[in-house]
Amino acid sequence: METGLSDRVALVTGASGAIGRAAAAHLAAEGAAVAVAWHTNQDGAREVVDAITRAGGRALAVHLDQADPATVPGVLDEITGRLGAVAVLVANAVQWPSFDAGEISGLTTSLTVNTVGTAALIDAALPAMRDAGWGRVVVVSTDIVEQPMAGPLAYATAKGALETAARVLAVREARHGILTNVVRPGFTLTDRALTAPFLGPEAVASESRRTPTGRICTPDDVASAITYLASAANGHVNGQTVSLAGGRELVR
Repeated sequence: METGLSDRVALVTGASGAIGRAAAAHLAAEGAAVAVAWHTNQDGAREVVDAITRAGGRALAVHLDQADPATVPGVLDEITGRLGAVAVLVANAVQWPSFDAGEISGLTTSLTVNTVGTAALIDAALPAMRDAGWGRVVVVSTDIVEQPMAGPLAYATAKGALETAARVLAVREARHGILTNVVRPGFTLTDRALTAPFLGPEAVASESRRTPTGRICTPDDVASAITYLASAANGHVNGQTVSLAGGRELVR
């Protein structure tokens, strides 16, 4: 499969986390130069960059604070100056709110970071994509939007808003050669899934048994879908939400 990612520049937000790290690695393996955006985990971002460069790729770590949307254009300018104009944007960064049932105090923060901050980043990246007549935007969401669980109101609300924004962008920007899609991971095997007090190994095992594929999603599963949607191999998938729950949503 020809991905057409050689010599293109990809920006992956939240790239020091499990899904972002995998996405950055997959895109780099296809020849993209990758801007690895981090907010709190600079060491993790440097590890991602080091792994990509050791494999012969090009990568750059950039600090991104989506809680302050006014700083976003400067980050795009830095990437453009050092790697080139961003052609692929993987919007993966997330602010995790409290999961306490009924908690709404984090709603404003969650919307600012997860929705407004991401929208500002996309808005800053679009002009270069329009000028080039080619671009790919992939928004990483969550199956909680479709299959709610008790508690994460702020997180689910922010991700739901992002999915709606992605569909609007898909309609508006396709005439410029820019395709926008959403990937919606289910329960994903990350360190957070294994160590969080409300999840853990027992929850992983239980979800695996109830998933038609017999296992839960991995970061590489998500990264593979992102890479296809972000590539030239995807010539006509636009405005779609791709579930990565192994068919779990069919048997709930």
